[in-house]
Amino acid sequence: MSLVANTGKLAGRTLFITGASRGIGKAIALKAAKDGANVVIAAKTAEPHPKLPGTIYTAAEEIEALGGKALPCIVDVRDEKQVQSAIDAAVKKFNGIDILVNNASAISLTGTADTEMKKYDLMHTINTRGTFLASKLCLPLLKNSDHAHILNLSPPLNMNPYWFSVHVAYTMAKYGMSMCVLGMSEEFKPLNIGVNALWPRTAIATAAVEMLTGDTSTSRKPEIVSDAAYVMLCKNPKTYTGNFAIDEDVLKQHGIKDMTPYACDPSNTANLLPDFFLDVIVDAKEQMKKKETEGQIPVLFGTISKVITPELVKNTQAVYQFNVKGKEEGVWHLDLKNGDGGCGQGEPKNPPDATLTMDSTNFADMFAGKLKPTTAFMMGKLKINGDLQKAMKLEKMMKSLKNKV
Repeated sequence: MSLVANTGKLAGRTLFITGASRGIGKAIALKAAKDGANVVIAAKTAEPHPKLPGTIYTAAEEIEALGGKALPCIVDVRDEKQVQSAIDAAVKKFNGIDILVNNASAISLTGTADTEMKKYDLMHTINTRGTFLASKLCLPLLKNSDHAHILNLSPPLNMNPYWFSVHVAYTMAKYGMSMCVLGMSEEFKPLNIGVNALWPRTAIATAAVEMLTGDTSTSRKPEIVSDAAYVMLCKNPKTYTGNFAIDEDVLKQHGIKDMTPYACDPSNTANLLPDFFLDVIVDAKEQMKKKETEGQIPVLFGTISKVITPELVKNTQAVYQFNVKGKEEGVWHLDLKNGDGGCGQGEPKNPPDATLTMDSTNFADMFAGKLKPTTAFMMGKLKINGDLQKAMKLEKMMKSLKNKV
């Protein structure tokens, strides 16, 4: 699903895209292929992954089926020799590189205590170092192009402390990519190389998002990002540089007003999940319309206790502690791991797998099915410490409770 018409402006241009075997990277590659562009698929996936679809070779077949030319290269962006080898192969086959898309990225949404240094190193060497390395090694070739772009799939540099508090290691790694844009856009101006960042307004239906949330009904398709990237990469790099763009904004400026076709579930466009690092401003009038929740939480847990079943315990296998703030401040627990399960006021008898902190109003809305845990987390209304994957299991559990609570 693409709403941006191909213009042919990238015909004959060579794009070097990291992480292009699937997801957003591949979507950008396929959009450029429709122009007749050359695409270097620089990614690690040479053999099929047991859980994730696509390899560099299947991506190459799709690119060439659309009229582009492809060069699949096995590349781990942490390995300088592999990156240089792929660049050399691109020069040999396509005589140069015009556009670099730094898309490869690693993610671990964990707090400081729960972030293993192996994960920390993985994120920083792929996200920040990999972006810097690919940009550095492609620079001599970009200097020779009359349409040189570097596009990083990274967020605006939002200094709201919240985004650091929930997953500081990941935030630093992604912001490292954005700082490359900030610095290189100025550094490379005399070379007429445009350096920009692109980030989605909402969650995108990639394998990572599906793994985190369990479904894609609150996401948009990767094509919204690839359409925005195409618009940006067709601009004059001499004048278009240093931008931290949001996909939706780029497309609106391009004349596309209705984003509904990009939604995975067009009937759910009002409930799309905002992406990380973008602050959501809640209308004060809407806040005033919210129902008073004084005294609702004891009643809520009384109802939950009646609907806990052995099957629910078996399928969830997690203990939750809720630190509730606001009018009904207090500590509550939900044990869906031990024995027949249980819930009530106070800390759980067994160590919690996940501790969730939020305002009592949002807490009531979450258990009433009005606010999904994933949405609350993305919007900064919910802080999670501990096992994020188990915390997100609440979403599936709440679907079964929705009609009973």
